[in-house]
Amino acid sequence: MKLAGTWNYPTSVRFGAGRIAELGAAVKAAGMARPLLVTDPRLAALPIVQRALDVLSGDGIATAVFCDVKPNPVAVNVEAGLAALRAGGHDGVIAFGGGSALDAGKVIAFMAGQTRPMWDFEDVGDWWTRADPAGIRPVVAVPTTAGTGSEVGRAGVITDAATHTKKVIFHPLMMPRITICDPELTVGMPRAITAGTGMDALAHCLEAYCGPSYHPLADGIAVEGMRLVKENLARACKDGGDLEARAHMMAAAAMGATAFQKALGAIHALSHPVGALHDTHHGMTNAVFMPYVLAFNRPAIEARIARLAAYLGLAASFEAFLDWVLALRREIGVPHTLAEFGVDDRNFTVMSRMAPQDPTAGGNPVPIDEGVCLRLYRDALAGKI
Repeated sequence: MKLAGTWNYPTSVRFGAGRIAELGAAVKAAGMARPLLVTDPRLAALPIVQRALDVLSGDGIATAVFCDVKPNPVAVNVEAGLAALRAGGHDGVIAFGGGSALDAGKVIAFMAGQTRPMWDFEDVGDWWTRADPAGIRPVVAVPTTAGTGSEVGRAGVITDAATHTKKVIFHPLMMPRITICDPELTVGMPRAITAGTGMDALAHCLEAYCGPSYHPLADGIAVEGMRLVKENLARACKDGGDLEARAHMMAAAAMGATAFQKALGAIHALSHPVGALHDTHHGMTNAVFMPYVLAFNRPAIEARIARLAAYLGLAASFEAFLDWVLALRREIGVPHTLAEFGVDDRNFTVMSRMAPQDPTAGGNPVPIDEGVCLRLYRDALAGKI
């Protein structure tokens, strides 16, 4: 392993119950006077958005709400958000919600001052240098789930409806200026969303930890993030009002997104085509694939996983960790197979071509190609580990 790397760490995070009360102060500190609040239609109808608007109003901050964001946001959502931002004369974005709203909000803010098409800024090589940094609007991020960690990330995932592929739009200045992590905002999250987003946080930490590049800082964050998931995800699913468990899961989500600057891998590479073609929940899709990818990667990660298992209080073996993952999935209601998840094999051929091309594929500890991906899709359909 080459002992070299480029390391980045996240933004200012205001963490703790009740800190949504600081939203107005955060907006002002980020240099905004008239932000656009970007969320999704479900959240827009809930009291937590009205609470945020009341905080802003109390601080004399005029805003408007844009909520035309799909669960897997597409280009037309970004275009509509851009139109709303420009029409309202907004000088920045409050990205408020789960990963989809956060990603869409960040990309809207990024594209506000660009003249090139959005796909010109896909996370490929140095394409991000094509952007005009002066045109990027500031973002304040407010997550309401504990999974993607997009609130501390420098990218947004948008689906290209023409090709049915998820694409990562990246620029260093897409990082939110300030993030407010208030676990009280996650208390009303349904059990299934709590499970899916929590497993997404676990997948981020796990794939970062298993990545083949040198990044001991990310490794340490990932390991502790997985401990928080182990001790708190089932609790949060069992009792949605367990604020301590909710807080720890919110921290684990941010840790996963901080750690995965090191790598993601085949869990995400397999999951993205499924989400794009079947419109499945991203975190739950990752959860379905997790044990199958673990088993495939075993030759390259067995010793590393044994060390992780020991830290988590399990027997120091790969088998003990895999057994824990399987038990956690059963406890919180993750489907064991793609069939149970409602995904059949109709798109396996095309997905097997898409997965190795996904930007996350290169971080897998064992190289994957079309044949490997087809095998893993079939294994996940049949429940073969």
